[in-house]
Amino acid sequence: MKNKVLVVDDESSIVTLLKYNLEQAGFMVITAMDGEEGKRLAELEAPDIIVLDLMLPKLDGMEVCKQLRQERIMTPIIMLTAKDDELDKILGLELGADDYMVKPFSPREVIARVKAILRRAQIQSNTVEEVEDVSTNIQIGNLTIYPEKYEAYFKGNRLDLTLKEFELLLYLSQNKGRVLTRDQLLSAVWNYDFAGDTRIVDVHISHLREKIEEETKKPAYIKTVRGLGYKLEEPKIE
Repeated sequence: MKNKVLVVDDESSIVTLLKYNLEQAGFMVITAMDGEEGKRLAELEAPDIIVLDLMLPKLDGMEVCKQLRQERIMTPIIMLTAKDDELDKILGLELGADDYMVKPFSPREVIARVKAILRRAQIQSNTVEEVEDVSTNIQIGNLTIYPEKYEAYFKGNRLDLTLKEFELLLYLSQNKGRVLTRDQLLSAVWNYDFAGDTRIVDVHISHLREKIEEETKKPAYIKTVRGLGYKLEEPKIE
């Protein structure tokens, strides 16, 4: 069965370009030209992934992303933006987008990112099926992670994590105490087959810290190793 991609953009030329190239790559494509229609189709059609423009009529991409996540619709989202603005990217990621791309972009790059995200999701789905009856929870300080359930708890309270935040936290926990570079994290969590923008890692690390650290400026769990990357470690008991 073909994977279904929802493309939401108010520029007909971009919609036509992406629809043609994605269909040539073997995807089923549905489209919307405004945010309200995009959100409706996301709820009705249950696409496997959404390519979502930031600037949309009726309901902008940020609000579409925010409302879908509030409804617990965790379909992966690639945010498109015409602005090379760091704030827009950060806001999009913090609202639950899994990735972003700045216009202009090549259709081949969009397809590569779509395939990478879907491939990662399929691997995770297969893994869940294989270990669903096995207790594999990870305990680090007050943090408990249940890989097979895609759930994490801090001090007994369930964390509200996006898919990529959970994947990043899980990968860090599985490599507890090991320094991981941004490129390593980008490759392992985002599964890119090309050089990506490592700032996406920094944004997700920051967001995770807001959810599991008592003091984000003095993290006890996710430490920055200057000039290298990040590591997750057992918090020191004082």
